[in-house]
Amino acid sequence: MKYAAPAILVALVFLGSILCNRVTPLVFGLPLFFAWHLFSVFLISAGMWLIFHFDPQNRQTDLDDEKFLNS
Repeated sequence: MKYAAPAILVALVFLGSILCNRVTPLVFGLPLFFAWHLFSVFLISAGMWLIFHFDPQNRQTDLDDEKFLNS
C-alpha cells in the first residue's frame, strides 16, 4: 500500500500515452501525445510533492535543526 500512489501516477503516464497516441488535436500548438507527456511530468511532480508533504515521517523535525534555527 505504501507504493500505491506513485505506481498509480506512473501508470497514468502509460495509460495516457496509449489513449493520447494522436497527432491531430493540437494542445497549445503541440501534438496531443507530446502535450500529454508534458502534463504527466507536472502531474507526477505535484503528486510526489503531495505524498512527501502529507507523509507523517517528514513532519518530525530534528532537534539539531531547531537548536540551529533558534541560536
